[in-house]
Amino acid sequence: MDRLLTLEMFVAVASEGGFAAAARKLGSSPPAVTRGIAALEARLGTVLFHRSTRAVALTDAGAAFLAQARRILADLAGAERELRGAAAEPSGQLYITAPVMFGRLHVLPVVGELMAQYGGLAARMMLIDRNVRIVEEGIDVAVRIGALADSGLKAVRVGRVRQMLVASPAYLARRGAPATIADLAGHELIGATGPRAAGEWQFATQRWRVEPRPRLTLSTVDSMLAAAEAGYGIANLLSYQLAEAVDAGRLVSLLADEQPPPLPVHLLFEPSRAGLPSVRQFVDAMKARMRMAGLA
Repeated sequence: MDRLLTLEMFVAVASEGGFAAAARKLGSSPPAVTRGIAALEARLGTVLFHRSTRAVALTDAGAAFLAQARRILADLAGAERELRGAAAEPSGQLYITAPVMFGRLHVLPVVGELMAQYGGLAARMMLIDRNVRIVEEGIDVAVRIGALADSGLKAVRVGRVRQMLVASPAYLARRGAPATIADLAGHELIGATGPRAAGEWQFATQRWRVEPRPRLTLSTVDSMLAAAEAGYGIANLLSYQLAEAVDAGRLVSLLADEQPPPLPVHLLFEPSRAGLPSVRQFVDAMKARMRMAGLA
């Protein structure tokens, strides 16, 4: 049986959790998929799945082989797309993930402009304040803010953002502004859950342990901004999240001299997708957007 076809069958069974579901996805039959997996296992000399009457599960060898199989198929698909039209206009669906507010403020306008320019382009956006698995989710481009973990993915740096401490004028009139990092211990603090949750706040000269714990802890950036503007305390957020409120005077930047080094903003994608016209155009447009926003 064709090697490429058996790889596709293997990935489909692993993704769908069964031979019948994989057959439906591939437009094949369960017996054909069963034969394909058997042929692949015979060629590799190892068992890839534990089989029972109720479930199919990857063996350790199968789990290790899955990532390689997915990458092989992705590389082949990318090479075919690049050969068919490296200079073609963007078309099809571009799947992007980004943090919620960053996506709304900076990614959505770029996507809208690209869709207006290229009638054949559609977009799907997953705006979520956590990192998702790019390969497994089939994502074309992911926006990442902060240090990157080592991986086989391609990263293009497009900008940077800063951590900022802020409070409302009303809060500062009532409690005064902290003059030093140590002064924060006497203030009301607004904490975060999720990726921004931290027992320490990073500054240019030191890490400051958040003690006592914040009296108010919130799960979204929007709610933290609203709480800070309402005078409930001092919030630790990122510059792009705060720009509008600071410019309008609703929030005041604190301890600016103690800001830590900026955090990089990267676009992350599989190397096989680098040649896609939609990905190339999106990367170039995001670079331009970051320059215009003063975030480059």
